[in-house]
Amino acid sequence: MNRVLSCLHFFIAAGTLFGGMVGMINPLDPLGIPVSLLEGSPFSSYFVPSLILFTVIGIGHAFSGWVAFKNSNYQGYISSFFSGALMIWIVVQCFILKTVEFLHVVFFLLGLTGAVLAVLLLSKNRQFPVNLIKKKSG
Repeated sequence: MNRVLSCLHFFIAAGTLFGGMVGMINPLDPLGIPVSLLEGSPFSSYFVPSLILFTVIGIGHAFSGWVAFKNSNYQGYISSFFSGALMIWIVVQCFILKTVEFLHVVFFLLGLTGAVLAVLLLSKNRQFPVNLIKKKSG
């Protein structure tokens, strides 16, 4: 499970680091996405969202991949945190853009997969909060 989580996080990191970098380099038309989609949002360009995507989501998932690769005791917590952050990011992005694209669904499902694997890892290692749930049911 550690290798799967590591690969998953590194894959997500590659996509989000690329997307964030492209949006910071060309904040008015990244990959042909018109800035007009941001009308009514707090953003006038893609720079700030791209910066958040690059730093929080991209670097966060690279860190999660490294932690998973090193088999840290904190892997389940870190993986669940950044997987949850990705899912929240996607939902907020869809609300701001007022659209759902194929990549939104793909990355949401990747985040959900990471979160499920993280909970399974916490369960396997009998770590909090899963250990409390198992005590009550067992």
